[in-house]
Amino acid sequence: MKDLIEIRWHGRGGQGAKTAALLLADVAFNNGLYVQGFPEYGPERMGAPITAYNRLSRNPIRVHSNIYEPDYVVVVDESLIESVDVTAGTKEGGAIIINSHKSSNELKPLLEEKGYHGHIYTIDARKISIETLGKYFPNSPMLAAVVKITGVMEEKAFLEDMRKSYAHKFASKPSVIDGNMKALEIALKEVH
Repeated sequence: MKDLIEIRWHGRGGQGAKTAALLLADVAFNNGLYVQGFPEYGPERMGAPITAYNRLSRNPIRVHSNIYEPDYVVVVDESLIESVDVTAGTKEGGAIIINSHKSSNELKPLLEEKGYHGHIYTIDARKISIETLGKYFPNSPMLAAVVKITGVMEEKAFLEDMRKSYAHKFASKPSVIDGNMKALEIALKEVH
């Protein structure tokens, strides 16, 4: 892992982008990293575009601002590619991770129009969440994809920590823990 990794999340209100960014901060902290995880809101309504951020480092983090030149960009809602410049400021050598049933080659022309020529990864978080949870909750598969692509922690440690986190978060609904864990496991294998 390089000294500081910066991640910008793009999603819509209600899709769990903010929750995923905060969960990433929690599990990274539990695995010995210094972390920041925070959202940025515009109009606070269901379906409105939102942005969230993570900074992860092995050293104390002294910067306290939005992230303007991320190493990684996570696009939880593919439709945002058309309306938001998700590529803005992405560092050379960085990557964009997109929730889509399309391949990275299919999405490449859309991103190249915006001047982006870096790595593109895709994961069908919709399919995974519907298969494992019975509903569309893309944040768990997207979180696993971020861990896989960034390599910020060992996958086994990530899964163990997420099981504990889900057990706490879903203490009153233990039936959803296994579905979320299955979504993480599948996503770690299926990100392309």
